[in-house]
Amino acid sequence: MKTILVTGSEGFMGRHLCLALRRQGGCEVLEFDVRHAPENLPVLAARAGLVFHLAGANRPKEEKEFIDGNASLTRRLCDCLAKTGRQTPLAFSSSIQAELDNPYGRSKKAAEDAVLDYHRQTGAPVYIFRFPNVFGKWSRPNYNTVVATFCHNISRGLPVQISNRSNPLRFVYIDDVVRAFLDIAARTKHNQATTRYELQPVHAITLGELYDLIQSFHEGRRKSILPDLSNPLVKCLYSTYVSFYDVHDLACAVELKTDDRGWLFELIKSSQAGQIFVSRTRPGITRGNHYHDTKIEKFCVIQGEGVIRFRHVLDQQVVEYPVTDREIRIVDIPPGYTHSIENIGAADMITLFWANEIFDPQRPDTYPEPVVR
Repeated sequence: MKTILVTGSEGFMGRHLCLALRRQGGCEVLEFDVRHAPENLPVLAARAGLVFHLAGANRPKEEKEFIDGNASLTRRLCDCLAKTGRQTPLAFSSSIQAELDNPYGRSKKAAEDAVLDYHRQTGAPVYIFRFPNVFGKWSRPNYNTVVATFCHNISRGLPVQISNRSNPLRFVYIDDVVRAFLDIAARTKHNQATTRYELQPVHAITLGELYDLIQSFHEGRRKSILPDLSNPLVKCLYSTYVSFYDVHDLACAVELKTDDRGWLFELIKSSQAGQIFVSRTRPGITRGNHYHDTKIEKFCVIQGEGVIRFRHVLDQQVVEYPVTDREIRIVDIPPGYTHSIENIGAADMITLFWANEIFDPQRPDTYPEPVVR
């Protein structure tokens, strides 16, 4: 069994990585964080067969803490590993700030130099990643990244400050970081010639675009509108945004449309994927008796018993499909066929509907036409 040491184990990246390592099994995970005594580090380093060095200082109160939390800690870790006499692989989470001449950047560059010295002195394989901003669930607002701050505040209706809407941002998603680390953990052989690695994909967006996007998530929730999840950045940002919901605000009321037939509400709407809605139909009631030129739908009865009827609008032949919760089936509704669904059971019937476009009252593409004349 491989023994893996994770420094910064209680931080943003560390918590994700420790969880993922333990979840996949086959390894013992050792943790080192700020709450652990410094004298524990040599003991843990001596046991480790692989190290992920994620610990560091990025928001200290004093500039000196940058050096202590980044460069000095990394140097101590590398010295501990070198003293074991083994070539323990070391993966290091650096930052693109290492390219800049500021206190944080200089401390990260010094930490990188310590890792490279360890590589040269021992021949141990090292993995240096210069990450841009990392975002995802469990990040801390007003600390880790602007994404966390926007998600936290906007989801709660709190104000946010935008300094410069055109400010360019580059992000990587936490799950992509963890996948790269898990790939390293799974290796039986390491490349000793390469020391610097780049994570892909890197997402680019402006500060203003980021704000507008997360604000659209907030506004869309009450309308059951999903964003364009085919966009990888939008998909990851939306997952992050939902993770910031207040746990007491996870339920959202729907607009229930009620009449003498029963009720109906819209569950999900998407500009790219259409919409899903749900209906409850009373016994003996028929819904539909209309057709569409272009819109397509799918019907699925999940409770009760009914019959779906079709007729080509230019023909007289009626086709019937019995539907019941005893044998769940999905029935396609093609364009150009007038159709209806009747509850023929003794109890209420619940049906899931999907349409390939959001209903637009200005262009409904719905034309009344009885199936049975």
